[in-house]
Amino acid sequence: MKRRAFGWTGVPVPVIGQGTWKLEADPRAQALAAIRRGLDAGMTHVDTAEIYGEGRVEELVGEALLERRDEVFLVTKVAPGHASYAGTIAACEASLARLRTDHVDCLLLHWPGTHPLEDTIAAFERLVEQGKTRCYGVSNFDARELDRAVALAGAGRIACNQVLYNLADRFIERDVLPECERHAVAVVGYSPFGSGRGRLPAPASPAGRALAAVAGAHDATVRQVVLAFLTRHDALFAIPKSGDPAHVDENARAGDLTLTAAEAHALAQALPAPTGRELPTI
Repeated sequence: MKRRAFGWTGVPVPVIGQGTWKLEADPRAQALAAIRRGLDAGMTHVDTAEIYGEGRVEELVGEALLERRDEVFLVTKVAPGHASYAGTIAACEASLARLRTDHVDCLLLHWPGTHPLEDTIAAFERLVEQGKTRCYGVSNFDARELDRAVALAGAGRIACNQVLYNLADRFIERDVLPECERHAVAVVGYSPFGSGRGRLPAPASPAGRALAAVAGAHDATVRQVVLAFLTRHDALFAIPKSGDPAHVDENARAGDLTLTAAEAHALAQALPAPTGRELPTI
């Protein structure tokens, strides 16, 4: 599994991690097995949030990581409604209790909200001082919002911007990705296989044929090629969610797949072009 520096922190993190959104809907034993299978395969970047399953997913992740916490780069998120100074601290402490740990590796603001961002950042800084998070960042921030967060926090403080990124939602390539690269902020793409219009292209379509050709050249699956494409820049990471251990194995093998420059260019031309629409709110 390839690892790369997580933004300015320099911490080596697997390029393919594990998302957990909606994991509470999977059979509990199977979900626990999937997370642990992912750890065995090197997917030790595990992402969750306090709102997932109203806290149930954090509890599940905490159970899955028992006796393995030291292996994991663990990320969770504070809901915007809790993002006052005091609310951020309380939300973090509640997450730590559910996760059965004394710290997370990165704490994110889930999306821009109504509480002053300077108060959220001040709370993040306090939590870093207390050792309750190693670093902090944001999620679902567009380029303008990211610039404001960096201006408030100062250089070398915002470690991550987690955003929607899949074949049909490549809008971050227009300005979000370049701004993150400029500020040494890691870009973590969630829902890499999308839903609805974001699902994989039809096999007979030009995009489907392009993906299949690259997959054949590498003895890989199309899903693995998609993950390799979505992590082709040094700033990019992906966190596919799967409650199925077999899918976890497939996802993990994408972490060893490197596309040639020609393959990445060909796929970029064949796949849906980036749009200029706004980032989603969740």
